Amino acid sequence: MFDSLSSRFDDIFTRLRNRGRLSDKQVDEVLREIRLALLEADVSLRVVKAFVADVRERAQGAEIHKSLSPAQQVIKIVNEALIGVLGGEAKGLVPVDAPPRVILMAGLQGSGKTTAAAKLAKHLRGKGRRPLLAACDLRRPAATSQLQLLGEQAGVPVHAEPGATDAPAVARRALEEAHAENLTDVIVDTSGRMHVDPELMAELGAVARAVEPHETLLVCDAMTGQDAVNVAEAFLEEVEVTGVVLTKLDGDARGGAALSMSYVTGCPVKFAGVGEKLDDLEPFHPDRMASRILGMGDVLTLIEKAEEAFEADQARRLEERLRKAEFTFEDFLEQMQAVKKMGPLSQVLGMLPGMGKLPIGDANLDATMPRVEAIIRSMTPRERNDPSILNGSRRARIARGSGTSVQEVNRLIKQFEQVRKLMRQMSGGKGRARAVPGLRLPPGIGS
Repeated sequence: MFDSLSSRFDDIFTRLRNRGRLSDKQVDEVLREIRLALLEADVSLRVVKAFVADVRERAQGAEIHKSLSPAQQVIKIVNEALIGVLGGEAKGLVPVDAPPRVILMAGLQGSGKTTAAAKLAKHLRGKGRRPLLAACDLRRPAATSQLQLLGEQAGVPVHAEPGATDAPAVARRALEEAHAENLTDVIVDTSGRMHVDPELMAELGAVARAVEPHETLLVCDAMTGQDAVNVAEAFLEEVEVTGVVLTKLDGDARGGAALSMSYVTGCPVKFAGVGEKLDDLEPFHPDRMASRILGMGDVLTLIEKAEEAFEADQARRLEERLRKAEFTFEDFLEQMQAVKKMGPLSQVLGMLPGMGKLPIGDANLDATMPRVEAIIRSMTPRERNDPSILNGSRRARIARGSGTSVQEVNRLIKQFEQVRKLMRQMSGGKGRARAVPGLRLPPGIGS
């Protein structure tokens, strides 16, 4: 989402690196360019004014025009200001002494609220908690069945009463079920509404009074831009919003909502939807997001994703095989499956500092992985474990089976053998091969 803004910031900072000490006039020029970049990203005007004023104040306090490294100083100041606009410190869900914790999900129609509720349920389940989804969206046709399907996919129970019309009553009975089953969380999915619809807004207030939520999360579509801020302010008039969930943060919009929401509403962004799958929900870290926007990557999130995707026993077994230079196509296929759990490869690489500047298009990366996987899956188990037997006829059969060309198969096998040769050299005394889960590019990428 922030590609355009990141590119603008990168251009600004690149020009700064070519300068010596900055004059006051040059500082003003930089601030003017930053202001335009933010406005083009659809950031709220009041946020832009506050952000530029904050950067100006920090720059004057740091006497940036006397700095020996003005570019680094400007980047540091802009990074600090971005973190402030995005909410400062990361804020998770509030803990409760006596479960179940009640989480009310609110949002406009089409904001992705029901899916966000299921994603949150799966996220909590992955943390060892026992959530319950409550289907209280009784206005939209098939909303209850949608939540039931998503709950089944997430492995989370759903309290649903098809045909019911009293949302507050359904929410109360869901809470009673959670008490009876000793569940830890109740996530209440409410009807999508328009902020100009007083009847639906009143219903939301009634549901909130019925279950007295510990958290009320406002689900906003990050692609709506500045209007998301107006939506948030309308909801704040009806219920006490405690946090925001930004959906579709992986989209191609300009990202103004993400940069405006926390500052304008005073509510922290607690989660961000970064894809369509139920696993694609991340806790929102303002410092990490600021780092991504400035093109400095997000290694901490990448490490967390790798730890979730790779089981400890699997990583140790793979490391041992690498040390002995016994890495096979079978091992590589297993590693590819784990990397896929971390999200699109282009997204994973974008978390590495500097990778966003490399000429590796998303389409190329994410189109190559399935082709590499198809080639390996077209091999027999014996061929995966002993590529030396792959003669011409076998390679032609693999190409036909994978829908690729013999040239692609040959290129993959050649590059794989080069990797194995390097591993043998490393294990022969000049180094020790070690698996780095999630950070290894598959053979065939970038060729």
